Amino acid sequence: MRVLVADDERLVRTGLRAILDAEPDIEVVGEAATGAEAVAAVRAAGTGTGASVDVVLMDVRMPELDGIRATELVAASGAAKVVVVTTFENDDYVYEALRAGASGFLLKRARPEEMVQAVRVVAAGESLLFPAALRTLARGRSGMGSDPGPASDPAPARGLTDREREVWRLVAAGLSNAEIAERMGVGPETVKSHVAALLAKLRVRDRTQAAIRAWESGFVRP
Repeated sequence: MRVLVADDERLVRTGLRAILDAEPDIEVVGEAATGAEAVAAVRAAGTGTGASVDVVLMDVRMPELDGIRATELVAASGAAKVVVVTTFENDDYVYEALRAGASGFLLKRARPEEMVQAVRVVAAGESLLFPAALRTLARGRSGMGSDPGPASDPAPARGLTDREREVWRLVAAGLSNAEIAERMGVGPETVKSHVAALLAKLRVRDRTQAAIRAWESGFVRP
């Protein structure tokens, strides 16, 4: 797994590189001090003029081009997955980065093993979700109240089958395909098919976007 570390603090970049390069299946192929440098590195990889990148660890507050816009450009290219690395989990910047296409976020105070696992999870095509934090962010941005009433039936849910609705709720809760399969008593491939159909019907890029849509629309409530 090839990783690009983007952060305007050299000490943070050095620390992340040391943690990730110590793993036999992960290689840090580059560093970026600005959002513009991160986007340029990913684009270079896409044209074959630079090292290919699987995952970008992206700080949200950087000069020249902030991490939100950089995330949007990287995600739109489809060349690499993005994990936002942030100091505070309940940060509007984090939520905007997730909406821009990040596959999840990671706190800078996370333990080394958590950082390694985050890269592996996202590189494998899963989303790195923290439902409690995402719920708080979504509620703050969408004006959701704290009333724990029954889930509503918003427009995005009306074209879904019962199985797809169940999968959507579990995705919003942060469960992986394997965990959803165990919960529903079906095989992982069946869950994978349901998730693919769900994303297509919701017209969202990935599981993170599906989870955000669930909270913002009121389909899933606290």
